[in-house]
Amino acid sequence: MNTLTQRRALVLFAHGARAASWAAPFERLRDINRARLPDVDVELAFLELMEPRLPGVVGALVARGVLDVTVVPVFLGQGGHLLRDLPLLADELRAAHPALRLEVAGAVGEDPAVLAAMSDYCLKALR
Repeated sequence: MNTLTQRRALVLFAHGARAASWAAPFERLRDINRARLPDVDVELAFLELMEPRLPGVVGALVARGVLDVTVVPVFLGQGGHLLRDLPLLADELRAAHPALRLEVAGAVGEDPAVLAAMSDYCLKALR
């Protein structure tokens, strides 16, 4: 497939929780990104406790012809899940889908712009 026409995907990767309401902010973030990226498939996947899981999301994307996937962990920091679990999942996905180009970004909470936005929020809360 020509790289100019190859479909791309952004997968927001969250931890998951027992309470369904916990996913609401991540669903809103997914929807915001979908609106901002109309030519990109934007999905949400969870590590545990919630569905869909990352392997299922990536498998469905590949089945739709998407072979360029970027995973963005919507975690505040690089804990054990991102240091151990996510690299293993990524390796398994690459092995299962050899044509897949899978990139994994760092934890969203470690980005300086995200930290600045969180600090702005904290300062606003003081007013």
